[in-house]
Amino acid sequence: MSKHTSRRGFLKTGVAAAAAPMILPSGVLAANGNPGANDRFVIGAIGAGRQGSGLTTRFAGYEDVAIAAVADVDLRRAESLAEEAGGADVYQDYRELLERNDIDAVVDAAPDHWRAIIDIHAVQAGKDVYGEKPVSMTIHEGRQLVKAVRENGAVFQTGTQRRSMEGNYDACMLVRNGRLGKIEKAVASDYPSPWRYGMPGESVPAELDWDMWCGPVMPVPYHERGLFIQRGEPGWMSFWPFSGGEMLNNGAHGLDQIQWALGMDDSGPIEVWTEGEPFDPPTYKEPEGGGRGNAKGRNPKVFMRYPGGILLEFGDAPVGGGTIVGEEGAIVIGTNAYEFDPSELGEAPLEDPEVVLEYSSHHYRNWLDCIRSREKPIADVEIGHRSATVCHLANIARWVSQVTGETGQHLEWDPVEERFTNSQWGNHFLDRPRRQGYELPDVD
Repeated sequence: MSKHTSRRGFLKTGVAAAAAPMILPSGVLAANGNPGANDRFVIGAIGAGRQGSGLTTRFAGYEDVAIAAVADVDLRRAESLAEEAGGADVYQDYRELLERNDIDAVVDAAPDHWRAIIDIHAVQAGKDVYGEKPVSMTIHEGRQLVKAVRENGAVFQTGTQRRSMEGNYDACMLVRNGRLGKIEKAVASDYPSPWRYGMPGESVPAELDWDMWCGPVMPVPYHERGLFIQRGEPGWMSFWPFSGGEMLNNGAHGLDQIQWALGMDDSGPIEVWTEGEPFDPPTYKEPEGGGRGNAKGRNPKVFMRYPGGILLEFGDAPVGGGTIVGEEGAIVIGTNAYEFDPSELGEAPLEDPEVVLEYSSHHYRNWLDCIRSREKPIADVEIGHRSATVCHLANIARWVSQVTGETGQHLEWDPVEERFTNSQWGNHFLDRPRRQGYELPDVD
């Protein structure tokens, strides 16, 4: 997949000025408790697994960032990352980190089942947040997070980095300005929904608070490869109720690109349904004698419809990207790249566009700059919530087919009220129960 135009030659307008850094007078404070223009950002990291370690190391590389603390339920991980970050303080309970008045912001890369709880606690503690995607495990969680961010005046950046990639920006600008003509259809990758957990128990390491790792979920047996790692063998990202599966993982990237290209950042589909055999979630079991097991199940195909009759089909499209089809042709959007069919559609630069999208050249720097300016970042919490909602809708449609034993029912979705208008089962899956002591923080 190749990108036909660079941003330098893409627009013949002054749009690039929007990406210029903001210079503030010395001593001006962005907001109470936040750094001034010439101060360092003091950041705490919550979650020291693979993604959290990578993010924290990136932020530690900025000259105007100081990593003050690392929190993780596994002290081995927390201590290792704290050392890499220059000797930060270590906590096993993230709430102790949030109590520190010297910490301006947090980077949250905890597992999915914890993320909204931690992010709401963080903004209520006066912190700005870089929150990994997906921002929620349920649609209700996501809306409560948006409310908490707004009520507390926080700057929240969702970790959907393609929003700050030149190729993705160019592709969405071309689509939004009519290069494909009238949009007829979008195609997302056919992401699998989460599996059932079926791993045997292992001894819990002394340095790990397993009960707190499970948090809002009723505890299950610990298993190093099967659950505790993020992904691969197969890891927590594959299992309900710790994750929404790849539908919510890579889907949060891919559906985010479709939402952006269709101009749906503050809305979404109005209908969702499945076709084929009803959902049968795979159950992963470790094979005798070691090695990788398998998890065979059944994921019915998902369809959605957006306002204006635009069809969204989950099928053959790049993982983390998507395909947009219009009356003039199609565009396949990948990671910092795109390709038109026919190719001639992408050859001419876009002159005097009617729609000008916000531009960011660097996802992490964009968040830091917005902490100072108090502007919304390129992947604001509402955008993260709306894109995650599309993923949730796909999972819900499959779960409804499982409990009803049939597919084909068109579930009508109200993106304003964020409820189904014709499905009690659909509304049943808008939230989930949580273990006592790990409830969603009160926002309303």
